[in-house]
Amino acid sequence: MRGRTPVGPELTEKLAGSTLARERMQVILETIAGECRVQEACEQLGICQQRFERLRVLAIEAGIAALELKPAGRPAKVLSETEIENIRLQQRIAELEAELKITHIRVELATQLPQLGAATKNHHPGRGEHGSRGSPARDRGTPRSRDR
Repeated sequence: MRGRTPVGPELTEKLAGSTLARERMQVILETIAGECRVQEACEQLGICQQRFERLRVLAIEAGIAALELKPAGRPAKVLSETEIENIRLQQRIAELEAELKITHIRVELATQLPQLGAATKNHHPGRGEHGSRGSPARDRGTPRSRDR
């Protein structure tokens, strides 16, 4: 036979775990491999047959669970409540800083260009000095400030 020599239940001696756990696994594997009868295994471990059967089922279930395919790559990070709140607050801070920057620009423009703001409030493009229908003050019967 070529390649590595087959390793059976004695592999448990080389693996991590307590002495008791490794001994139980080795005996379970020996019964599965047909090297040991269940009654002999129970006597060796000092447990009843029902307890042995339960241990064997648990060991096989754990082995199957360990061999299930898992998604490739790193598992997705689950965020805690505090991490979610922290992210939300950081986003809110960024929004408020942007609003503050806009307000600073508006204030700077208002202080640097006050005449521009005044000129656009009084000027109506497309109308003459009194507008298209004359002075609204005259229409109401009140004198204009220049007429006084």
